[in-house]
Amino acid sequence: MNTAEFDAVNIARPELAASYLGLLASQPGRPLALFAPRRIGKTFFLDQDLAPAARRRGWLPVYADLWLQRGAPLAAINHALEEALDDASVPAGKLGKAARTRVSKLSAFGASLDLGDAPARRQLPDAPELRFDTLVQRLHAAAGKPLLLMLDEAQALADGPNSEALAGSLRAVLHKRRAQVYAVLTGSSPDALAALLASTGAPMYHFAQVLNFPPLGDEFLLALQAQYARVHKGRKPPLDGLHALFERLGHKPALLRDVVKRMSAEGLLDAEQGFARYLADEQHVAGWRALIDTLQPLERGIASVVALGLPPLGQETRELLGGVKGVGSAPTVGKVRAALERLRKLGLLTRSGTPQVEDPFLAAWLAGRAPL
Repeated sequence: MNTAEFDAVNIARPELAASYLGLLASQPGRPLALFAPRRIGKTFFLDQDLAPAARRRGWLPVYADLWLQRGAPLAAINHALEEALDDASVPAGKLGKAARTRVSKLSAFGASLDLGDAPARRQLPDAPELRFDTLVQRLHAAAGKPLLLMLDEAQALADGPNSEALAGSLRAVLHKRRAQVYAVLTGSSPDALAALLASTGAPMYHFAQVLNFPPLGDEFLLALQAQYARVHKGRKPPLDGLHALFERLGHKPALLRDVVKRMSAEGLLDAEQGFARYLADEQHVAGWRALIDTLQPLERGIASVVALGLPPLGQETRELLGGVKGVGSAPTVGKVRAALERLRKLGLLTRSGTPQVEDPFLAAWLAGRAPL
């Protein structure tokens, strides 16, 4: 049985893409900022829905993942623009490349004429901010169409000591080149996005229009049902069970597909039973156990109480943490805060808001373990 067929179950959202492009066209120079938790489907939407819709509209989409170089997000943007400029300047195929090759000498009837070097553009500026501005202008000229700059995980702009300068440069270029470039920013950290876009006095204060990116709905669950029915001759898991599990998994399509693939392999119809079987798989358990074993005793305890939904800074919770082997006594609020920050930096806990275990599978496994 080929369970990989479930990986192909995706939902196109052309209407949503068209609505975003319409908003951008109606407010030149003002980007959109789309917020949603990680793994909700933002990057897939940019690549499979928004970029094709932009091409149909006559725009050139350029995608940049700002986590590619988290310490220098503007370098990641410039890298994406330079790659797009190369593609726009040198057509694919031998004929296109030959057409762009400079001819320095002509020969006719035995005589030759040296034409000399063609005038060359000055080099791109070294300063990232100036390079960004120049690349936008040159790419627009080379492509002959407006650009759609898609900046994934844009909260990276708020990290680091030069965050205000970077945000200011981005705003300045998008405003200056508003007839040449539109921009969509995505982010998974509400606190970081708020610092970037909603803090009074920040360079991008109220510059972007902030929208909540909607998760997939029942149309995705119905598609999974239909695929299951194709594999199992009409049998399919109930929609309400899939809906409840999808919500428990934070509306993350890839995670639900993993569980449904496991259900399909065993012929299970009950989503909750399929989830339990997934959590009990020794291959998964071994990975989670190895991850938790790398933590310090207090960090392990905090991960467990967070998975149980307990407030980690509360007095009763800290007393409970004092009973963890290797901790010894109730930790101070300061020690718990420091451990929470370490867990966030490791990616085990969500980076903002009320602490939660980032991976719903790991959270469920931790919550189901023996008490501390």
